[in-house]
Amino acid sequence: MLQEATAVLLDVRETEEWRAGHIPGAQHLPLSRLTAGAKAPDGPRLVLICRSGQRSQHAAGLLRERGMDAADVIGGMKAWARQGLPVQDTAGATGTVI
Repeated sequence: MLQEATAVLLDVRETEEWRAGHIPGAQHLPLSRLTAGAKAPDGPRLVLICRSGQRSQHAAGLLRERGMDAADVIGGMKAWARQGLPVQDTAGATGTVI
């Protein structure tokens, strides 16, 4: 039986950062595009991540103002990588957080 996703993980870092390393399965929408009015992906809940948590906190607030259910990952990609969790580059190899 397939389960529907309960959240969409959205990386709001800029493209260079995303290419160097991101969480497998995350979607990418830079905060700069989001603040310019870009539409966020559909999902029952959005979980936003950036490098340290500041941009994702801002993005989550912006999306909540738009009526979406959004939260940010405290500590961002730096905390994720410190825990030894997977980070991959755009080629699918082991990535880095820049």
